[in-house]
Amino acid sequence: MADSAVVFVLDKIINLLAEKAILLQGFKRDIQYIKDELERMIAFFGVADAFEEGDAEVKVRVRQVRDVANDIEDVIDESMLLSYDHHFHGSCCFIAKLFFSIRNIKSHHKLVFEIQAIKSRVHHIAVGHQRYRYKYYVPEQGSSSNQAYDTANDRRGDALLLEETKLVGSGKTTLVKKVYEDAAANKNFNSLAWITVSMSFKVEEVLKDMIQQLYDEVKQPAPEGLSTMTSNRLKIIAKVFLQSRTYVLVFDDVWSIQAWEAIRYVLPDVNNGSRVILTTRLLDVASFYSTETNGYVYEVKPLSAEESWILFSRKAFHGNSCPSHLESISRNILKKCGGLPLAIVAIGGVLATKNRNNIREWGMLNHSLGPELDSNNKFESMRIVLLLSFNDLPYYLKPCVLYLSIYPEDHLIERNTLIYQWIMEGFVKQKDRRTVEDVADGYLNELINRILIHPVQYNDDGSMKLGQIHDLYRELILSKSRDDKFTAIVDEQNKLWPEKTRRLSLHGMLGNLQVKGSVTKLRSLLTFGVADPQSFSCISQVLGSARMLRV
Repeated sequence: MADSAVVFVLDKIINLLAEKAILLQGFKRDIQYIKDELERMIAFFGVADAFEEGDAEVKVRVRQVRDVANDIEDVIDESMLLSYDHHFHGSCCFIAKLFFSIRNIKSHHKLVFEIQAIKSRVHHIAVGHQRYRYKYYVPEQGSSSNQAYDTANDRRGDALLLEETKLVGSGKTTLVKKVYEDAAANKNFNSLAWITVSMSFKVEEVLKDMIQQLYDEVKQPAPEGLSTMTSNRLKIIAKVFLQSRTYVLVFDDVWSIQAWEAIRYVLPDVNNGSRVILTTRLLDVASFYSTETNGYVYEVKPLSAEESWILFSRKAFHGNSCPSHLESISRNILKKCGGLPLAIVAIGGVLATKNRNNIREWGMLNHSLGPELDSNNKFESMRIVLLLSFNDLPYYLKPCVLYLSIYPEDHLIERNTLIYQWIMEGFVKQKDRRTVEDVADGYLNELINRILIHPVQYNDDGSMKLGQIHDLYRELILSKSRDDKFTAIVDEQNKLWPEKTRRLSLHGMLGNLQVKGSVTKLRSLLTFGVADPQSFSCISQVLGSARMLRV
């Protein structure tokens, strides 16, 4: 997320330099230096999100850059406010002009001091960045560039070890595994291969893996020099091998259309009953593949309530029936899983370790499911897999996703409202000849294609009218949002007033909530279900102090 924060601030710096604001006098070079250093750091953030999860040092470095980006934004906005005051009071009487001139001189000196301090911080971060980026972010030849993905891939691969009797509903990899095994058992095909494509796709590695499996299947040695062959040579070998055979090939976990296009011409165009199966979590990849090959898209649906309960009971109670005193709590916890097998298995595994006679312990987990995702390592497999979808997002979509944390649980998200909120927050920039509304609409459709937002009601033209986010994705987004200090939520369960926040979302009846700490840096204030006079009083206090509020 730090990448989007830096890009956002860079845009503001560029605009500030272009406008030649009067208050830039005296420190334009410092601003230019800060801009140049931030631009050099941008590439670092392309992979920082994935490493941040498992590396405390990286987490600190990302937080440092995010904090300094936020402080730069504060200084710029203060500069703009002072510039506005300068022009606004230009026509005042002499005494008023003198007062505002003295105040602006003091404020100007404060800004100079703050910018010099920020320049020093940026310099130290830049030095440390050069020292650590090679150690942590430049992968060795042949190694994976995504540690979090590798870990999740190991977890996802566990699905291949499940016995058929333990399949309930199942995820896409597990389902395809069953089809693959049936094909192998029936011996109707000459050759079979299961190739994991992954996010860190390299066509040469995929082709080598496929060729090695094909030759192993027929108990023949693979061609010599396979490890050093070019992709074109590997494609020829694979195509010649498959030309006279019937085969089943599974390309598991395809993350992009480009990955499929890189391997599609390896497959012979013969009508001999061979089959190629792709698994993907992206609808656009599945649609493109089916269109190109006249294939069929099978969308794995969430488990039904009955299937979810069977899987949950199998994991939480080792196949035994749920004790009657735990059924209500168990079903409430299960509801948060939304039919996702991985989520059900992960949560069921945690509950299996709990004392079944201690209903309070189960109730506490039910109420603290969000924080539990962070603190209990038995949720790690679920958390890592859910993080894959977030880490794979381009930088411009990450703030759009984190922004969904402002909404209460089960809230119906209205399409046009969300689009205009993104625009007002500054997340959407005009591109080419498209309006910002069209660009934001494209962002929303991309999140729908990635299954991060689920449409629940449609407009006449087929576009989403109302949508929701999955409870567990919401918990993950809330966790990321808290870590990144992106949004603070105050509701009936959590009435702790945030000391420092840039976005604040108030939910429900807040009662006697007292505004504590500074809200001068607040940029956005949103309310949901706030209807009592005491809450209105709280909101009035915030509005009276938030000088930089824009949403």
